[in-house]
Amino acid sequence: MIGILKKLKFYLINKKPIYLIDSEEDFNFLILSLKNEEILGIDTEFDWRTTYFPILSLLQIAAKEKIFLIDCLRFRNSKKLKNLKNILEDQNRLIVFHSSRSDSTVLYTSLNIKVKNVYDIQIAEKVVRGGDIKNYASIVKTYLNISLDKSETNSNWLKRPFTKSQINYAANDVRFLIRIHNKQKKMLKKKNAYYTVKDLTKKEVSLGSQKLYIPRLKKFKSRNKIEKDLFMWRENMAMERNVPPSYIFKDKHFKKILKACDENTQKDTIYDILENKKLANNLIESFE
Repeated sequence: MIGILKKLKFYLINKKPIYLIDSEEDFNFLILSLKNEEILGIDTEFDWRTTYFPILSLLQIAAKEKIFLIDCLRFRNSKKLKNLKNILEDQNRLIVFHSSRSDSTVLYTSLNIKVKNVYDIQIAEKVVRGGDIKNYASIVKTYLNISLDKSETNSNWLKRPFTKSQINYAANDVRFLIRIHNKQKKMLKKKNAYYTVKDLTKKEVSLGSQKLYIPRLKKFKSRNKIEKDLFMWRENMAMERNVPPSYIFKDKHFKKILKACDENTQKDTIYDILENKKLANNLIESFE
């Protein structure tokens, strides 16, 4: 019975109302609710399978007493998002993540938001306990003894309306961030490592808040100008069409196309690989 009562007490403490923000009126309520908050937990749900840029579906924000789920597909071209940008970029407001690089990438590429005052519970857990990188469910279990249902991890977040299961899943992904931060902060203070975690998080976020081709180019390890030119041509074509670079041509064809461009004698090779005459002519003209 005591165990049950403890779980009930914990549930009541952590129970926060969930607000789905999908109208202009809702958005006004969101901004008013967030403007005086000193700390926010953030997560994103998005689709990034067939596009160059991620499609942000849902932005989850946990405040001290409320959880907001912003239907970003409803506000794609709305000026309202500028008010949210001002709130999230405010250096006096701490933004808490789990796995900050992916979320910061989506925030930057989708909403042009560069968060600055940041903290990552995943990075913090590595500093506190060492060992392998921990997923969110594992960290929640460690600190709060709550087992999360992760059945909606691969859910279709572009489909509307959201199911009750999706809503609960999305809310739980931010529900515990602030509480875990508060617990970790005490442990990190004893190690004199709290600001170390913040600095490490800031580095991760800065890597996420840059043009998508930059880390790809570094990973590609281009050695000369023609390689870089071909790489950037593919990136620009992918951006223009909003498709993955592999949709323009796959990495395995890179050397073959590079050789054809360099020699400028194997146009048929380029036509065969790209299977798009207009695209192939664009590439050939770019390297003539």
